[in-house]
Amino acid sequence: MADTTQAPVAAQEEHAHRDPATVIIPPQDDVMIPVQTRSERPRSFDPADFGTPTGREVNWLHTPLKTVSPLFEQAAADGGVVHETISGEQFLDQSLPVGVAPRGEFFVPEDLPSAVAWQSATEARFVRIPREEIVEEPITIRITGQGADQRADDHIVIEAAEHSKAVVVLRHSGSAQYAQNVEIIVRDGADLTVVSVQHWDDDAVHVASHQARVDNDARLRHFVVTFGGSLVRVNPNLELAGAGAVGEGYGLSFADAGQHFESQVFLFHKGPHTTGDVLYKGALQGASAHSVWIGDVLIGADATGTNSYEANRNLVLTNGARADSIPNLEIETGDILGAGHASATGRFDDEQLFYLQARGITEEEARRLVVVGFLAEIVQKLNLPDLEAELSAEIDRELAEGAQ
Repeated sequence: MADTTQAPVAAQEEHAHRDPATVIIPPQDDVMIPVQTRSERPRSFDPADFGTPTGREVNWLHTPLKTVSPLFEQAAADGGVVHETISGEQFLDQSLPVGVAPRGEFFVPEDLPSAVAWQSATEARFVRIPREEIVEEPITIRITGQGADQRADDHIVIEAAEHSKAVVVLRHSGSAQYAQNVEIIVRDGADLTVVSVQHWDDDAVHVASHQARVDNDARLRHFVVTFGGSLVRVNPNLELAGAGAVGEGYGLSFADAGQHFESQVFLFHKGPHTTGDVLYKGALQGASAHSVWIGDVLIGADATGTNSYEANRNLVLTNGARADSIPNLEIETGDILGAGHASATGRFDDEQLFYLQARGITEEEARRLVVVGFLAEIVQKLNLPDLEAELSAEIDRELAEGAQ
């Protein structure tokens, strides 16, 4: 049940899609066929259970292993990032050691850096919104890297108690080699928005695992916004566990020359009458700019009455940039309202540019308007005016640098 509706860009980029099931593995005595289904991937708290990635595994197939390999080993105890609570400090609860709930109530690592971070981050930062609390201003935490040679492992737990409502913003800047776990629990009737903004320096490496559980009649809106960093890989896993749960996953990225931005999204409809919406959009400019999006949706056997949709759109602005886009949909029950996925990667639409230029707009301004309009859909979904203005200005800055 796939919808391949074209994005508002021109002809699709050749080789934009790659099905991991078609990967040819050279015959070797010790080779294992990679797990293809997201729900079947191994999960463990012990790094030794994963082994060192080789690049043949489906979840590492597109990631530059040489760049990310420092995150396969534990960081020093003092870490390489500094945390600062910009607003909402009253909602930071006591830190959580391993084994103290709600840490680990839902989260289980599904790759090596995540398991390493679990072991190394002996104290998890804990953001808790109390029952029926309505938080008007965003709770904002700034995470600043202390240098490109600094390793850091981190674990953050965000819990929205029953019928609460809040926005939590994680802002990343500076530089580091940073492995991060973010554990999100949305209790019955709660409404939570989590925004992760990656505005790292050009030499930063950031690999994150975000895992969320959404309970009965609760709603989670999850955003991944990436502009900076050498390699940024943020993988969200949203489990709609309760009846009537709603999960929305949105992504925005702008990759420049030499940058690798990646997200592997997993939306699991577990409970009945759940609703899911996933939309990631990216722009790429410059030689070797690379984005990877893998979107997996699983509608479980008990997820009757589900309504689910996922889409990825990429706009390639220059030669040499590459976008890999792989949507996957798995359905275990026929009793659903609807399910679909879509993916498109393309260049500027010449007709759009001609239309704008015919009305007296310069080619440079016409291109800017097309890109801004393409990405604005995600920016506007934030419903955070200050952050929306900041991201719009950042898009303009990226375009101006690319035009130089």
